[in-house]
Amino acid sequence: MTAFLTIIIVIFVAIAIWQMVKIFDLAQVGVSNTQIATDNDNKVNAYLMLAFLAFIYILTFICFIYWGDLPLLSNAASEHGAQVDNLMIITLVILFIVQFITQYLLHYFAYKYRGEKGKKALFYADNNTLEAIWTIIPVIVLSGLIIYGLFTWTTIMNVNEDDDPLIIELYAQQFNWKARYGGNDNTLGQANVRLINLDNANILGLDEADPNGQDDIIVSEIHLPVGRPVLFKIRSQDVLHSAYMPHFRAQMNCVPGMITQFGFTPVTTTADMRQTPEMLDKVANINRLRAEKSVELAAKGEEALDPYEFHYLLLCNKICGKSHYNMQMNIIVETQEEYDAWIKEQKEFKDSLIK
Repeated sequence: MTAFLTIIIVIFVAIAIWQMVKIFDLAQVGVSNTQIATDNDNKVNAYLMLAFLAFIYILTFICFIYWGDLPLLSNAASEHGAQVDNLMIITLVILFIVQFITQYLLHYFAYKYRGEKGKKALFYADNNTLEAIWTIIPVIVLSGLIIYGLFTWTTIMNVNEDDDPLIIELYAQQFNWKARYGGNDNTLGQANVRLINLDNANILGLDEADPNGQDDIIVSEIHLPVGRPVLFKIRSQDVLHSAYMPHFRAQMNCVPGMITQFGFTPVTTTADMRQTPEMLDKVANINRLRAEKSVELAAKGEEALDPYEFHYLLLCNKICGKSHYNMQMNIIVETQEEYDAWIKEQKEFKDSLIK
């Protein structure tokens, strides 16, 4: 019945709009409706182009002044992060310069060469000099960016396993993350999704007969020693996910049926990052908003919000389902001594099974 009434209402609205259009058309009888622009029309549009150019520049500078402080271009917490930030800054500077020049030329020419009676445009069939300029310059600039980017990518991805990186598996599933450490031998045991057995708590499908997997450690929070290279081996149980660690400038797809990897060296502990001026301001602002919201919740008899504390995060950067937004895990970067103390408290795989 509701659907029927909705259809009836939509039909009536359509009829009303149709009648209003007919009334409008009748009201326009005898009114000049020429589609040919006059000199005055062209003049108005020419000045509007200049006004819009000024608006673009003013808005750009306002954005730089009020929102130009981009934390994710200055607070990299990994060794390679500075290279990524530098590449991004160079790209943004080049784009801004090109945008500034081309927007000016576009709007200025629209003003200067506006239509006027008696004025005819002078057409050039071709101009080899101009063609060369706007072809060669972008080729050189883009080639430089691409080559620089390739060198940066190669440096990031070529993890030297002779440096004894800490091996950690990231396991993605809707809508959760698990991390697996290689244990004392720093070697991950074999695993397969077909070996998952929830009855005995084998949640990641480890091969229970593999000796390398007996000392593996499965956790729900990542701990990393500062200054030590880390190599992540990444698996997905179900759909395509993406392991994204923004402060470490790290991202890699998690592909079902295959193992991908990404490595980096953390250089800033969680405790040190929390004490940076921009992070102190961010946390203070968030907690101010939470306090205001908590007052509203308390008035409704609901539970107040907990204070926010900064953590590095592992996020999913693919829309993997309805609870994608909730797929995150804390990353704690700490000293080697703190890491050693934490790892000793964790239960090994062989001791976590239900026998």
